[in-house]
Amino acid sequence: MLSAQRPAAVLFDMDGTLVDSEKLWDIALHELAVVYGGALSATARRAMIGTSMAASMQLLHDDLGQPERDLQASAAWINARILELFRSGLQWRPGALTLLRAVRAARIPTALVTSSARTLVEVALDTLGRDSFDVVVCGDEVDAAKPHPMPYLAAARLLGVPIGRCVAIEDSPTGVASALAAGAAVLAVPAEVPVEPHADVHQLASLATADLELLAALLGDRAPDAAVGGR
Repeated sequence: MLSAQRPAAVLFDMDGTLVDSEKLWDIALHELAVVYGGALSATARRAMIGTSMAASMQLLHDDLGQPERDLQASAAWINARILELFRSGLQWRPGALTLLRAVRAARIPTALVTSSARTLVEVALDTLGRDSFDVVVCGDEVDAAKPHPMPYLAAARLLGVPIGRCVAIEDSPTGVASALAAGAAVLAVPAEVPVEPHADVHQLASLATADLELLAALLGDRAPDAAVGGR
């Protein structure tokens, strides 16, 4: 029987939630727009946050008025540039490292659930710690990306825990939608774009004020035997 006093697992988003990497994506995306002879609009950039690489590249192409461009070629350019930027160093978001360490110390299972590709995540793990997560779900390893619930359902299935007893921590509307659709309790810490108020989403300005007591409280009166991820 899972304890009603703590989550079955904590599922962390990466970009903008644990590390301040969205600014690095800004650099790469704006540089590629210039290579293509244009400028990326703020509206299109905001729409990309939390989405898959393919969706982001389509938004870029459409924003530049070049919808015919090859998605894979653009993704390869971005991936190569982001790898360079990630290797230059990633900064933790406020409170993120402290919370992650507290969850690990409490022996609560953890998952990293990100839209980023495995090649990028492997570099990010040099900062995040390879022993910080029991499982890692990358954007290029699932059949449907956020906002589809599949990434979070896959994480719960791999951990062997009920998704309804998990807490997902996200920074973007796309990620929040994914976690909600999967059935997790959701903590939102908006970074680059606001998250609309939602009755089932608790929001904080940063993870600096989050702790294990709060994560447990987010589960409320949910049944301990809520469905296991993977439906």
